[in-house]
Amino acid sequence: MGGKTVLIRSLQTGLRSEAMERRLVVLAEWKAQIAQARGKRAARGDAWKEPVTVAAQDLAQKIREMKTAVVLGEEDQTNLATSRLKSSFTSFNRIPELDSRREEAERISAMPGIDGKVANIVLANEIALDMLARRFGAMHDLSPAELAEAQLLLKDPKAHKPKSPITPARLKAYREFRDSRGGAPKHVDQQVGKMDRLSNYLKEEGLPLNFDTVDRWLKSLNRAPATLGQYLMAGTSFWKWATKYDSGWRLEFADKANPFTGHELPKGGGSAIAGQDRKIYAPEDAYKLLQAALDNADQPLADLITLGWYTGARIEELCRLSKESVITADGVRCFVFPKSKSRASKRVVPIHPSLISTIDRLFKASTDGFLIPTTSHGRYGKRSHAISKAFGRLRTAAGFSRLHVFHSFRHTVVTALIRADVPDALAKELVGHEVGNVTHDTYSKGASTAQKLAAIKKLSAIPSH
Repeated sequence: MGGKTVLIRSLQTGLRSEAMERRLVVLAEWKAQIAQARGKRAARGDAWKEPVTVAAQDLAQKIREMKTAVVLGEEDQTNLATSRLKSSFTSFNRIPELDSRREEAERISAMPGIDGKVANIVLANEIALDMLARRFGAMHDLSPAELAEAQLLLKDPKAHKPKSPITPARLKAYREFRDSRGGAPKHVDQQVGKMDRLSNYLKEEGLPLNFDTVDRWLKSLNRAPATLGQYLMAGTSFWKWATKYDSGWRLEFADKANPFTGHELPKGGGSAIAGQDRKIYAPEDAYKLLQAALDNADQPLADLITLGWYTGARIEELCRLSKESVITADGVRCFVFPKSKSRASKRVVPIHPSLISTIDRLFKASTDGFLIPTTSHGRYGKRSHAISKAFGRLRTAAGFSRLHVFHSFRHTVVTALIRADVPDALAKELVGHEVGNVTHDTYSKGASTAQKLAAIKKLSAIPSH
C-alpha cells in the first residue's frame, strides 16, 4: 500500500458498541508507538546512511575482485564466490519473499564455464544487497521510505551525498550561545564563518565529518600554518559546544573522536611576509607619509599619522579620542585612553609639546566630539575601519612594504623610548602594555605625570623639509 506499514489488530468482540470502545485504547497505543518511532528517527536523522554506503562500497569492491578472478582464471577465488552464495541459502531460507531467488541461485550454480561463474557472482551480489537492506532496516528501525532509499544506496553508493552535520540551525544556535557568553562579535563571526566554510565543503564534496575529511579540507585552503591552526581551534570550539549542548549531535557522534585534533600542520607557506617582524618608521618616513596625505588633501589621515608618531597608540584608540579625552593633570595636558585590549591599555599619557597646536585645532574643528573625523564605523563599530584602509593605500603608493603598517608607529615609539634610556616599566606604561611584574602591575600607581612628560619629550619631532 504505497510503501506504508499497515497496523491490524483484532478487537476480540462481536459487539459493535464494545468494539468502538476498545478501538480507542488500541488507537492510543498505536499513536504512542508511532510518535516514539518518529522521535527516535528524528533524533538519529540520516546517520544510518553512512554505514549503509560504506557497506555497499565494500561489497562492490569484493564483487569487482571476484569478477577479475574469473577473467584471470583464479579458481580459488571463483569457487569462494560460489561457496559464499550457497552458504547464504540458509540465511534466507525462511524468508518467503526470497524463494524465487533461492531457486534461481540453485539453477545458476549449476551453470558451466565463465558465464556460469559470472552469473553466480552477479546473483551473489543481488542476494547480499537484499540481506544488507534487511539487516540495516532492522538495525536502524528504518521506515518504509528509508528502507527504499537504503536499497537505492546499496545499489549505487555514489548516490549518497552526506549532508553536513554542521547545519544552519546549529550554527545559529552556536552563535547565540557564544554571544550570550560575551564573545567579541568579530571573533564569533570569524569562528562561525570558518565552520560555515567547512560545512559547504562537506556538502559540495559529499563527505562525512571525520579526521580524514578535515585533513582534506585544510589542504584545500592553501593557507599559512598559523591560519590553519585558527581553523582547527574554531572547529574544536564548535565541537565542544555541540557535544555538550546539542542532543542530536551527541547521538550522531557518540563514539567519535574530535576530528579537529591531532593534525600535523605543514611548515611554511602562506603570506610571503608571514613570521617577519614589522618595520619601524624613521623620522623621514613619517614626514614622507605625512606629506603624501597632505598632497592627497587628506587632513584627517595626516593628523592620524602625526598622532601615531607622537603617542604610539593603537589606531582605534586614536580614532576614539574625543574632547573629553583631553584633560589637564598636575598642570600637564594629557590624553586619557580608556581600557581597550587589556587592563594596562587604560592610561593617562602627556601630550607631546609638538602635538599641542594640532590638538587645539582638532578640538575646535570637532563636530561630533571626536578629534579625528571618520566616514565609517565598520561592521563591528570600529571608527578606524575606513581610515585604516586609506592608510594602507597611502603606504603602498608611497613605496613602503607590507611590513610597514600603522601599528609600526607603536614599534617605533617603544624602540625610541628604549634607546633614549627610558625605564622599561615606564615605556610600557606609556603605550599600554602590561609590565609583567606583580609589584608594578598590582600594587604600583605608576609613574608621575612629570616623569611621563619627561619620557614623552624624548621622542623626536617629525622633521620639516
